[in-house]
Amino acid sequence: QVQLVESGGGLVQAGGSLRLSCAASGRSFSNYVMGWFRQAPGKERLFVAAISGTGFNTYYADSVKGRFTISRDNAKNTLYLQMNSLKPEDTAVYYCAGSRNTRRLGSALNEYDYWGQGTQVTVSS
Repeated sequence: QVQLVESGGGLVQAGGSLRLSCAASGRSFSNYVMGWFRQAPGKERLFVAAISGTGFNTYYADSVKGRFTISRDNAKNTLYLQMNSLKPEDTAVYYCAGSRNTRRLGSALNEYDYWGQGTQVTVSS
């Protein structure tokens, strides 16, 4: 069992940056593929980025590629999302998620077993 708690959200102007964190409790954090998803008001939850257990492999949605960076510190049981060049369309609740399936960097909701409660990111124009 893994419990996930996000932090770091807030209000930022367009062009600015934020770094989200996701603290994981439980054992064997490095055994999980981790991902970030986001959900804008009235819209479905969408994939943002995923990272392998070692941190060596990453995968991004086209909408954030080149602007966002996913990383992890397994010694601290923490997942990060560095968000640069933020746009108003990045406004959403951001969720971290963990997957026991280490064979692929999943982008579908049903590939993830554990979810955090979310943190709000608002980008003003």
